[in-house]
Amino acid sequence: MVKIRLMRMGSMKNPHYRLVVVDGRTKRSGDYIEQIGYYDPRETTEDNLRVDVERASHWLANGAQPTDTALRLMESKGVELPEFLLAKRRASYVKRQEARA
Repeated sequence: MVKIRLMRMGSMKNPHYRLVVVDGRTKRSGDYIEQIGYYDPRETTEDNLRVDVERASHWLANGAQPTDTALRLMESKGVELPEFLLAKRRASYVKRQEARA
């Protein structure tokens, strides 16, 4: 299964992440198929999140499964998500709201 997930880069206490397309069986920092963006959670630069929207949409259309964090980041950059992912997000959102109540 092909996944879209974050790959940690950077030094100790200075994390930077690449948004990569990988085979689901590889390690967190193993080989990847394609890099489609990067994310700097510390916001040390003006452009702390960059996603290649066209390539991300291509991989999602071909069945790549994003992790929750990768999905949230892609959604914030305007990547159009397939209907099955939106339904999955709605279901988990409803479960969280029911658990709070």
